[in-house]
Amino acid sequence: MQRDQLADFLRRRREAIRPAEVGLDDGPRRRTTGLRREEVAMLAGMSVDYVVRLEQGRSSQPSVQLLGALARALRLSDDERDHLFHLAGHRPPPADGVARLARAGLVRMLDLLGDTPALVLSDLGEVLAQNRAAVLLMGDHTRFSGDRRYVAYRWFTDPALRAVCPPEEQEHQARHIVADLRATAGRRSGDPAVAGLIDRLEAASADFRRLWAEHEVAVRRADRKTVLHPRVGRMQMDCETLVTPDQGQQLLVLTPADAETRERLELLRVLGIEEFPTGAPGTPAR
Repeated sequence: MQRDQLADFLRRRREAIRPAEVGLDDGPRRRTTGLRREEVAMLAGMSVDYVVRLEQGRSSQPSVQLLGALARALRLSDDERDHLFHLAGHRPPPADGVARLARAGLVRMLDLLGDTPALVLSDLGEVLAQNRAAVLLMGDHTRFSGDRRYVAYRWFTDPALRAVCPPEEQEHQARHIVADLRATAGRRSGDPAVAGLIDRLEAASADFRRLWAEHEVAVRRADRKTVLHPRVGRMQMDCETLVTPDQGQQLLVLTPADAETRERLELLRVLGIEEFPTGAPGTPAR
């Protein structure tokens, strides 16, 4: 761990970001260039004291998870993110695999979308980043570890996830999830991360085995999804997916399909975030 270099890098990256880039007010009373330490702490979900100690070279070695949060908060490019990991004494996350981070440009788009729910997913269906509106709509899907990081795995092994989808739509949703995973498996043929996930899904779910055997293939671009939200009720959302050129990550944007859903989404913004009784209020529409 190169504490002095790490401290200098974090401080300079913090000072280089305009508050508006991360959705914060750039008011006339602001005396510092860039972000304040407390703003970085808020965006990264850590204490201000720890941010101060990092910038003063007095901290313990940050974890991989903490570095990922800092990379997202500071909107680091892929090269800057890798440099951050090296300075902290960790190997950077691979381009594919378990430790993937949302691309900086896609995270900026999440900020720009503001009150429109949006999230970034890997091509295997791991939620890499969400904006606040998406957390309000479907809960925090970035908190999972292991196979539960993948939407497909939770869909076929966690009844709470399926419960927020109306029974009459569950077969449709399951087929789309499997067909999208089949497309990824074809594109990443021979990738042990993909093959391993499929093997574990086949072992865990007879329903997945049934659908996988049908060999349906479809990359989701647009869809309409019903969310049975535990606090505001039924919501109809139109889902649009933008895919990066290498098809490795996707930006999913959800907009209300009717006036009633628009009103309920506005109500959610007023109510704010509380614990959802099911622990899984929504599922990304992959």
